Amino acid sequence: MKRRTRKASEIQDLLLHLEHLRSEMLTLVNENRPIVSDVHPDNRTSAVNLLHYLALRGHDIRGLQERLAALGLSSLGRTEAHVLSAIRTVMNALAKLGGAGRASAEAGDTAYPEVACPREEGRRLLDRNTDTLLGSAPENRNVRIMVTVPSDAATDYDLIRGLLAGGMNCMRINCAHDNPEAWSGMIRNLRKAELETRRRCRIQMDLAGPKMRTGPVAPGPAVIKYRPKRDVYGRVKHPARIWLTPIGQPEDPPSPADACLTVPAKWLSVLKTGEVVRFHDARNKSRSMTVRGKIGHSRWAEGRQTAYLTPDTWISMAKTKPARVRRARVGPLAAQPGSIPLKAGDHLVLTRQLQPGRPAEFNEKDELISPARIEVTLPEFFDCIRAGEPVWLDDGKFGGVVSAVESNQVVVHLTQAPPKGAKLGAEKGINAPDTDLKTPALTKDDLQALEFIVKNADIVGYSFVRTEQDVRDLQNRLAALGAENLGIVLKIETRQGFENLPRLLLAALRSRSIGVMIARGDLAVECGYQRLAEAQEEILWISEAAHVPVVWATQVLETLAKTGMPSRSEITDAAMGERAECVMLNKGPYVVDAVKTLDDILSRMQAHQEKKRSKLRKLRLASGFVEKAHGGASAKRRVATRPP
Repeated sequence: MKRRTRKASEIQDLLLHLEHLRSEMLTLVNENRPIVSDVHPDNRTSAVNLLHYLALRGHDIRGLQERLAALGLSSLGRTEAHVLSAIRTVMNALAKLGGAGRASAEAGDTAYPEVACPREEGRRLLDRNTDTLLGSAPENRNVRIMVTVPSDAATDYDLIRGLLAGGMNCMRINCAHDNPEAWSGMIRNLRKAELETRRRCRIQMDLAGPKMRTGPVAPGPAVIKYRPKRDVYGRVKHPARIWLTPIGQPEDPPSPADACLTVPAKWLSVLKTGEVVRFHDARNKSRSMTVRGKIGHSRWAEGRQTAYLTPDTWISMAKTKPARVRRARVGPLAAQPGSIPLKAGDHLVLTRQLQPGRPAEFNEKDELISPARIEVTLPEFFDCIRAGEPVWLDDGKFGGVVSAVESNQVVVHLTQAPPKGAKLGAEKGINAPDTDLKTPALTKDDLQALEFIVKNADIVGYSFVRTEQDVRDLQNRLAALGAENLGIVLKIETRQGFENLPRLLLAALRSRSIGVMIARGDLAVECGYQRLAEAQEEILWISEAAHVPVVWATQVLETLAKTGMPSRSEITDAAMGERAECVMLNKGPYVVDAVKTLDDILSRMQAHQEKKRSKLRKLRLASGFVEKAHGGASAKRRVATRPP
């Protein structure tokens, strides 16, 4: 009798707890009626469900989940797309367990007849919105594949065809690079490939946004280095290959070279195969190279020692040649890209002055005369940054704290850098996660690109979006261009954008077709690498509650795309993309192979995973164990029960 009383008391307490949550959900919707009324009619159920979910996740319900699970009921852990419906279902089940018949959970719903999104409707809305934004899913998988194409895609048709045939469902063009002529070439190649492969592919074009980057750095010296490849004992395995070509009429090497040097054409014309060319390099080391072949007006030579050459380097043939043709000077060489060496403890001056960056300067006693300095490309940075705020550079390679702020410069005390230091170059990203940058998300360049995008793309990727007003600015621009139906993908790449995600989604739901991209690279820098996993989970949850498709982006199979060989960890990371509606690959020499690999991974994983729900298909390990436990099975049975 006491046990029954305790159980009834537990059920009653749980019902009260759930009724309180349910009441908060309904109240939050009622308080935000103007926002809900403003969204697109097709998205109102989604906006309401998002508000329900936000009300639920405003509480720590871990204790409630444990108590529900102990009674064999849903612990509300998979209810993002239909949260109020799930609450009502659990309340009804609790009431029946308590012997009260149908729960009183339905009471009061007549005032909000549209608020409860059924489980099936939540799944249907997410599928519908994904199809609308990203196109129909391929036959073999539900998750789409997006690929960022390189500049070569404008002229390399075979690349686009290979990507499409390999499984690409959406081609992404980054408007931060190239120009309308190149973008048009990429799109022409895609349309041609679509006709040839009979496959459809969406086009997303990303606005560049107001990117904060380092400015130019003063170039280094004009010097070229080559060195042979050696084995572990230091013996030469492969000599360095040097391409000697005429000054003024240079010829491209037919295969990769370790160094390309221009030399006078007259001197080169008498250079014979097998001849030895001698010189003293930039370190005054005696060096030589041997001519191995002639192609056109150029020569291949080989060097078995490391050498550094400058435009002042004199090279000479054998002494048997006449003096007037024996010696020649190496032609012009491109200056090495400039860089600034930095280490933890250094001070770096960030300036708005349009001057090339330079390293720190020291006197003869190695005493600091002036710290390193470099330009920041976003002037608004200097109007918004405050002392004590963190600054990160080059994808988080360098980190520090602002120690001084002046009208035209900011001094950063570096607290984080690689153990042995590293070099900071031009065009590297800058993140100031705690700084409220007063700059619009749409730049002048973006507005020009937008005119091209609305005529040629299916989706616009919105970079640097942080506030509701940013979203409304883009929507207003699209409306002015007659492109209200263009899909919008919000790129969540700043801490402010992440923290404002619910408000961004509610504003974006005014448009019919929207999505979210988890830009994990910038987001890791902005929120901290330790918190990236948590942040991306929150984005997945909130987006599913709004029935909004998610693009899982940044560094997916990056090693494979760049080197042709994947790392083990990135295979697992790619498999986690099954929890999103789309996975994005970045460009690389082996990106076609990466698309094929990702297609295979996602096809296999969808039998095991759907969003965050495990799907219990028959496991090879389990069926093998059961067969052995039953004394074996026929080969025919083993084949018949093998998972596909």
